[in-house]
Amino acid sequence: EVQLQASGGGLVQAGESLRLSCTASGFGHDDYSIGWYRQAPGKEREGVSCITGDGTAHYADSMKGRFTISRDVAKNTVYLQMNSLKLEDSAVYYCSAEESYGSSYCDTRYGMDYWGQGTQVTVSS
Repeated sequence: EVQLQASGGGLVQAGESLRLSCTASGFGHDDYSIGWYRQAPGKEREGVSCITGDGTAHYADSMKGRFTISRDVAKNTVYLQMNSLKLEDSAVYYCSAEESYGSSYCDTRYGMDYWGQGTQVTVSS
């Protein structure tokens, strides 16, 4: 059974940084993609970034520049480094996963197959 554990959320001030973690278990191999999504109250879910099994990173256009996704294969963990946080970055952040099947492409315009619980990020002024 695939399980995803997201952590690292919290309350920060605008301009500060935060690093989220997503630890995966149950795949039995490393060829899977992890994506980060977020959802603010009253808004639709929004794709943030994803990284494939071979380490290729992709970002939603609006997320480029301040967010960096990375992967520690040995720890089965994907990180989302968020810098210069803004009030509008406040949301519940979810990690999701799907098999990569050797592909270097992932796309957070679409949901993935497995979902973890969310972690709350609140940015205050």
